Amino acid sequence: MTGTTSAKTNPGRFFEDYSVGKVIAHAVPRTVKMGERALYHALYPARHALHSADTFAQSCGLPYSPLDDLVTFHTVFGKTVPDISLNAVANLGYAEGRWITPLWPGDTITATSEVIGVKENSSGTSGVVWVRTTGRNQHGEVLLTYVRWVMVRKRGTGPAAAAVVPTLSDSVAVTDLVIPPGLDLTAYDFTLSGEPHRLRDYAVGEIIDHVDGVTVEEAEHMLATRLWQNTAKVHFDATHRPDGRRLIYGGHVISIARALSFNGLANAQMIVALNGGAHANPCFAGDTVRAWSQVLDVADTPAPGVGAIRLRTVATKGAAGNLRDAAGKYSPDVLLDLDYWALMPQ
Repeated sequence: MTGTTSAKTNPGRFFEDYSVGKVIAHAVPRTVKMGERALYHALYPARHALHSADTFAQSCGLPYSPLDDLVTFHTVFGKTVPDISLNAVANLGYAEGRWITPLWPGDTITATSEVIGVKENSSGTSGVVWVRTTGRNQHGEVLLTYVRWVMVRKRGTGPAAAAVVPTLSDSVAVTDLVIPPGLDLTAYDFTLSGEPHRLRDYAVGEIIDHVDGVTVEEAEHMLATRLWQNTAKVHFDATHRPDGRRLIYGGHVISIARALSFNGLANAQMIVALNGGAHANPCFAGDTVRAWSQVLDVADTPAPGVGAIRLRTVATKGAAGNLRDAAGKYSPDVLLDLDYWALMPQ
């Protein structure tokens, strides 16, 4: 075959393509309905009652059951991949995440990202890019906003722009948590929720071993990655890594850990903030993921019967409570270290 090579395809952005202040509008709006809920619950499986039954949600003051908070996260995240992390080496961390508006069946999600930081690595072959991503519904209301930073390959070896490293908050303040309008947990049904534990039953510093484990399957991971329209090469193309293995999407590990946390935290019903997070080590098909959580804080909110619990949830291939070695480095068994606020009955 003869002819010139078409330039219509998108090779993805490289480190040199990012500049602080640039705003990227991500393609392909996504309308989500009950099919996404069914697939989400089949993949992980999620069991929190508020996201499972209209009747339970209505008893808590909501019009009906919202889609799982991580459906919002995965869908928004997936929109950003072609523009932010198609050529990523690794997704490094998260900060300043807030869920602002619940995601209802039938909502259409769009997303934009603003570049807030860039820093070339000493190797000269890659750099770190910080972006603040915002997902909105069809009414223009903010669903979710968060910062993430990604290591991205350079196109060439020439000099890069001057480094700009953003200053990020260590955590989202309790006063900045957004409680869904109408949420009222004063008549909360602990029998239907699955556990009797209220907010004040948890002590700061307490460690909860969630006991159960999930062995990650290649087929389930690939289904999930396609579901969220996440096109990152490292998740699809086994030839993209020197070891010939497809990397499990970090959000897949987040949802596994969240689902496992039901055993001990069944009443941590809604995630409302993401204080920080790190994908400490890669996850591959065949790994068995377990989870444990540590209570970092508990607080009241202005909403009737609603409290907030700050949790560190760790996904690991090892033992509960094992996080770092003597030098402060993550244990090689640790896959995920996630710090977040969730809503819980007082």
